[in-house]
Amino acid sequence: MAGCSKEPTPEERMTQYIKDWNEQNFSSMYEQLSKKTKESISEKDFKERYENIYQAIETEKLKVTFNKPEGETEIKDGETAKLPFSLSMETVAGPVEFEHEASLIQEETEEGKEWFIEWDPSYIFPQLKEGEEVRVTSSSPERGQLFDRNGEGLAINQTVYEIGVIPQGIAENKEEIIDKITKLLPISKEKIDQALAADWVREGDFVPIAKMNPADEETYQQLIELPGIQKKDVTARFYPFGESAAHLVGYVRPITAEQLEEQKDAGYSGNSMIGTRGLEQVYEKELRGESGWKIFIPDSEEVIAEKPAVNGRDIRLTIDATLQVQLTNELKKDEGTAVAIHPKTGETLAMVSTPTYNPNNFLFGWPEEELKTFNDEKLATSIAKFNKLYSPGSTFKPLTAAVGLETGKVDPNKEESITGATWSKEGWGDYEVTRVSTRLEKVNLKDALVTSDNIYFARAALSIGSKTFQSELEKRFALSEELDFYPFPIETSSVSNNGIGSEGLLADSGFGQGEVLMSPLHVAASYTPFLNEGNMIQPYLEMKDSNKPTVWKEGVLSQENANLILSHLKAVVNDPSGTANKPVVEGLELAGKTGTAELKVSKDAKGQENGWFVAMNTNDPRLLVAMMIEDVKDREGSHYVVPKVKNVMKAYLQ
Repeated sequence: MAGCSKEPTPEERMTQYIKDWNEQNFSSMYEQLSKKTKESISEKDFKERYENIYQAIETEKLKVTFNKPEGETEIKDGETAKLPFSLSMETVAGPVEFEHEASLIQEETEEGKEWFIEWDPSYIFPQLKEGEEVRVTSSSPERGQLFDRNGEGLAINQTVYEIGVIPQGIAENKEEIIDKITKLLPISKEKIDQALAADWVREGDFVPIAKMNPADEETYQQLIELPGIQKKDVTARFYPFGESAAHLVGYVRPITAEQLEEQKDAGYSGNSMIGTRGLEQVYEKELRGESGWKIFIPDSEEVIAEKPAVNGRDIRLTIDATLQVQLTNELKKDEGTAVAIHPKTGETLAMVSTPTYNPNNFLFGWPEEELKTFNDEKLATSIAKFNKLYSPGSTFKPLTAAVGLETGKVDPNKEESITGATWSKEGWGDYEVTRVSTRLEKVNLKDALVTSDNIYFARAALSIGSKTFQSELEKRFALSEELDFYPFPIETSSVSNNGIGSEGLLADSGFGQGEVLMSPLHVAASYTPFLNEGNMIQPYLEMKDSNKPTVWKEGVLSQENANLILSHLKAVVNDPSGTANKPVVEGLELAGKTGTAELKVSKDAKGQENGWFVAMNTNDPRLLVAMMIEDVKDREGSHYVVPKVKNVMKAYLQ
């Protein structure tokens, strides 16, 4: 008997081909092509075409399905088998789906007749024909803008002038004209020469060399009068409040190679701008938006897939730009920081850090002296201070008072007997606490706050005890608790590094020294219970539909004790002997507390002194300011800070 074997079917070939396609095994796919197809395209070109296209369109979740017909297809010798398939994939421009039909032809091989694929480019995309290519283009979204509470632009997309040189226009007096340009714009001769020497430059081309602010009309007129100088209007990121909001807002810059590698799956290109520092950085995802993408065939203009660009989100902040400028002007000559909040709602009204810089210099160029200051590592001009930690000094005393009152360890009416300038407890050796003033020998809580008596609050902390002191501060005032201040990261305040391990450290902590560290924003928030019936309000930065406050800590202290401390803080400002009495501001009802924090590496050493003043208006409370200025030792200590805060209070509230 003669045996007979069943010939391979087109369905079997198609099944194998589809399997290899799903696995993107293009070499195996090529082996299954017909002789005629292989004559028209090499294996190398076949593989590269698939790989290059799939890579360019960022193919994911490729799924090719053979829609196998029921039963076997009856094909006569010499005929072509037509078998349907469907394809779906995710691409950079969105999903792509299509149905198509594959042609298979039977060919003789050494092992008998076999079925092979008659391939053409339409298998990649039905719209694609022989000799055509697939192209992918992107469209950039418009970056979202930042506005203050009143709609004033903090970071906006504005038309600016791009100044350019026409080579043939400056040919006769090239060196003289370039010299004049460098005197008008912060750009070097070397950079201009480099721009003019680019490979693409021809005699009649517009060669951009710098951007400038249209508001500088005088400089523009001098430039445009020079031979060969022209301008174009371009859109660029602009910061209307310049140095006043620099640390808060940040800036954008061309993406670096390192950033591009880190963000390789986020749609950035080598030409992208990216938020650097401040809100431009922390809001980058929301501000940037999403790039648009288009996959198409240029020859036929057939669009395979398209996803439009999604513009970035405009963000309205609680910041008041006017107050931001006022605080910056007061701090301009100093190294320091200030934050302002609405004490009833928690809206953050200003966040300032000095020394500062003008973020528009990244667009228009850096004046030589400003660049020198910006690059000074000691000044750290680019670093924001309002989210860092500092010793709060005597501004911490109201918190110690609150814990003492709530635990019953401080009797506000009891007079402590304190004589002399220093006090030391038996067994402390050479360690002692120094008073600010020796005027009083009998001191109650009000006196201690008005005159800022370190010895009174050192004793108060000792009477509370180290464990209770730390745990109560953490529980009531959220020291050691992360401040949820989306999206800006704020360093976490703390009472101590590893627990208060000695009586000396506890005494120091009572008046805000020792290891106590707080951010200026947390200091400001810690004063809100005195105006809110004992509840601590959480600061926030982005405008909400309602300014209803979020209570960060409820019942920090009783309403009675909150009112008591508030009355004493009013006396700090209003009592002639109060540390914040001068200068007197008529017409304003203020409460507050001064503080001087000495930074030293050892008890015997002399260190830098930072001056603080925290103040709030008490009649229709609308403003609470915490300001810290570094190195005030030879500038009247915290008394140097008081008039600056009062100037802002007067300008903003009256």
